[in-house]
Amino acid sequence: MKISELTLFTTKLEAQKQFYAQVLELPLLFSDEEKFTVKIGVSLLTFVKTITSNPAHFAVNISSNKIQEALSWIQNRIQILLCEGENIADFSNWNAEALYFYDQDQNIVEFIARKDLEIINTYPFSSSDFLNISEIGIVSNNNKTIYDELQAIHPIPIYDGNLERFCALGNTEGLFILVNNTKKNWFPTQEEAFVADFKLKGDYNFAFTNGKIIVEK
Repeated sequence: MKISELTLFTTKLEAQKQFYAQVLELPLLFSDEEKFTVKIGVSLLTFVKTITSNPAHFAVNISSNKIQEALSWIQNRIQILLCEGENIADFSNWNAEALYFYDQDQNIVEFIARKDLEIINTYPFSSSDFLNISEIGIVSNNNKTIYDELQAIHPIPIYDGNLERFCALGNTEGLFILVNNTKKNWFPTQEEAFVADFKLKGDYNFAFTNGKIIVEK
């Protein structure tokens, strides 16, 4: 499942632009007073200025062999979020490792190295190791409803979990992370998962607004 562009909403447009373009060293493709777009591998990330917004969660695939290098690289820039006391989360059932940090809106950003992708690079870690936006969290109080709405757009397999509490839909290239916020908090912070608006382009084109999927053609 491919995510070509993810659009999030921010109350701190300039701070977010500085964070993504300078701290994370992502190419800045567009910027004006209302929004900006950066490039993350083959994906685009856009932030649009708004009056209020809730924190979201999204993930970025990185080179399969570079989680330790990614850790050193990011720790020189910002403080990471511990995963049950560890710097790196070991997702052995996904054959992957990940690390987490906040951006300027308290969005939880994840770098995940998926060994099954077999993307191996030997040069020093940099933003060129970002492959694509690979996950977006979809928060609701009914995962089955969200699942059915996504299935109506295109059939999508369950990658892990179940519809009761936590369910990942898609594949190693791209996943929807369905979270029932009456039964599960965000990993790794265990903070409450709020419903956050976003827009998506790629294999699935829709806006998630006020907890509802609105298909965009």
